[in-house]
Amino acid sequence: MQKGIIGKKIGMTQIFDEAGKVVPVTVIEAGPCVVVQKKTVENDGYNALQLGYGDVKVQRVNKPMKGHFDKADVACKKTLKEFRFDDCDVLNVGDIVKADTFAIGDAVDVVGTSKGKGFAGAIKRHNQHRLKETHGTGPVHRQAGSMGACSSPSRIYKGKGMAGHMGAEQVTVQNLEIVKIDAENNLIAIKGAVPGAKGGIVYIVDSVKA
Repeated sequence: MQKGIIGKKIGMTQIFDEAGKVVPVTVIEAGPCVVVQKKTVENDGYNALQLGYGDVKVQRVNKPMKGHFDKADVACKKTLKEFRFDDCDVLNVGDIVKADTFAIGDAVDVVGTSKGKGFAGAIKRHNQHRLKETHGTGPVHRQAGSMGACSSPSRIYKGKGMAGHMGAEQVTVQNLEIVKIDAENNLIAIKGAVPGAKGGIVYIVDSVKA
């Protein structure tokens, strides 16, 4: 069965494995999530489960969303996310998904929103080279350089690496390993780093490559 859950990044720490080696881990508060909606091929054209995470006051939810939660007879949730599983029949609306849906040793992909870096230059944003700093290069040694000939094409091609807004975008880190699970406190320790700042929302799913 495919698995997926919504969580919140708590931060990074390190634990010791059975051999006494230090393992750097990211701690994620995974769930509990509730199944809010079930999509089917007959009604929606595809199979999926919509999970909700994080309680929110009723007065913080607009009327269409309140009706959506009332129809499922579940409490209002802050974050909703669809997971497309091959077999969605194992869960029904109102069922709870907890951290113990995963097991130690599972390979997972983690999706999160990277930290925003603001407006960044071409060197930091696209790993471009700088110009030499001697022989009259002038004050432009960190700029992107020539943008295109004047007569042809007399424009900049799409995809040109330029300065601009960096970060604050969806990032997926693949093939991470779950090294510890605390089902009682809904905590999952994943080896390595995951995208985003502390307190950011992340989605954990089965690895597509494992």
